[in-house]
Amino acid sequence: MPAQSQDATSTTGQMPGLLVIDDDADILALLSRYFGANGYRVIGAANAAQARELVAVQTIDLVLLDLGLPDEDGLSLLRHLQAQWRGPVIVVSGRGEAVERVVGLELGADDYVTKPFDLRELLARTRSVLRRAAARAPAPAPATSRRLHFEGFSLDLPARRLLDAAGGDVPLTTGEFELLQALLENPRQVLSRDQLMTRVHGRDAGPFDRTIDVAIGRLRRKIERDPADPRLIKSVRGAGYLFAAEVTGA
Repeated sequence: MPAQSQDATSTTGQMPGLLVIDDDADILALLSRYFGANGYRVIGAANAAQARELVAVQTIDLVLLDLGLPDEDGLSLLRHLQAQWRGPVIVVSGRGEAVERVVGLELGADDYVTKPFDLRELLARTRSVLRRAAARAPAPAPATSRRLHFEGFSLDLPARRLLDAAGGDVPLTTGEFELLQALLENPRQVLSRDQLMTRVHGRDAGPFDRTIDVAIGRLRRKIERDPADPRLIKSVRGAGYLFAAEVTGA
């Protein structure tokens, strides 16, 4: 039996809870055994209706979501999770086409793993996403709040929030927050896709990996006046991305 990982802790300091949503009973059993042996509390849902009920009443730290559900398309459920629950989601699906991966990432999935998958890789990706999500919990009674300001927006680092000029929340996924923070902390510097991928996902970008490009597109729609003609996040052909506006920190 694999040894329990010391970093397998939730944002509450307890055994992290995983919700596995898959209509394949064998996969549910496999993931329950494997992740349970590695220090996780695993809850299974065979369809979208069960999943909606469970996220409403259970303490869930991360969702592993199959897209081929019997009662609802998994992408529709992903939209619901992003709108109502807003926790980290890893899509684990047999739909491995590039368009499916891009759509899943566009809708806010934190990672995308295709079936058949390697259990050790899935565990490593789960740990990576959970480590990033753990930073969402606000620090207890901070004396000061560090914010990065740009173009009327404020990125509150301890609270993990993006505020617009009117003080309203601009919802960000875990990956979007990490990506924006990396850009703001390195203004007017070109950051390669590999640098951004390491910061956001803890791994290098493959030659055909569009994860960062998709996340950049989502960010532009949230902070640019005209996402089709971006002034803040500039593409540098063959090099990566550059945040072009002035950034101040409090």
